[in-house]
Amino acid sequence: MQDMSDERVLALAELRLSDEDDERLSELLDRQQAGKLTAADRTELVLLIQRYEEGLLLKSEALAEAVARKLIPPLGTRC
Repeated sequence: MQDMSDERVLALAELRLSDEDDERLSELLDRQQAGKLTAADRTELVLLIQRYEEGLLLKSEALAEAVARKLIPPLGTRC
């Protein structure tokens, strides 16, 4: 992360699931709660959750780096 450009760090700090993945994740979680997941759905859900968690970790690292570089204020001080 330290070797990345400021622009790349800021872009990663804004990282989120695509609208399509977010919608599909919600659908699969609803199916899971209703007890209607197929084996294929379960596999897809695991992969989407993994993608979400990896993205969240990357985003948190980028936010910490952006604050350390003083590219953004600490999160508790944002308006």
